[in-house]
Amino acid sequence: MRIGELATRSGMAASTIRYYEQEGLLPRASRNANGYRVYQESALEQLNLIDVGQKLGFSLDAIRTVLGLQGAALQDGLLQGLDTRLGEIDGLMATLATQRQALLDARERLQQAWAQGECLNQAALAKGGPACDTELAPLTGSRASK
Repeated sequence: MRIGELATRSGMAASTIRYYEQEGLLPRASRNANGYRVYQESALEQLNLIDVGQKLGFSLDAIRTVLGLQGAALQDGLLQGLDTRLGEIDGLMATLATQRQALLDARERLQQAWAQGECLNQAALAKGGPACDTELAPLTGSRASK
């Protein structure tokens, strides 16, 4: 099949297919008499695997490595890659949970300070310190008037 048909069937742009071919993720297409690329049906399967890998967060390098494996090495490589990616996601989730809690804490401190008509020291906000800084003027006043 020609690149246009492969693009349509895979849902990928022709430029993406050419890029994958250039990067070694897709076998080189043969050329017909007029120079058009001609792809085998297996190219569609390979593009689908690349798409799935990317949607799961794998880099093109990791996908290239797995695509180069066969037999038991392929199975082991896939399982190892999935385990590695799961570990990465677990780490990201832990980081995001920590950041989420810090945001909730900062929001609460801001609400408390503002409800009391006070400003919140940036250091206190960032480090989870006290909600109000007694050195800062209330929101209704200014330092100059003190």
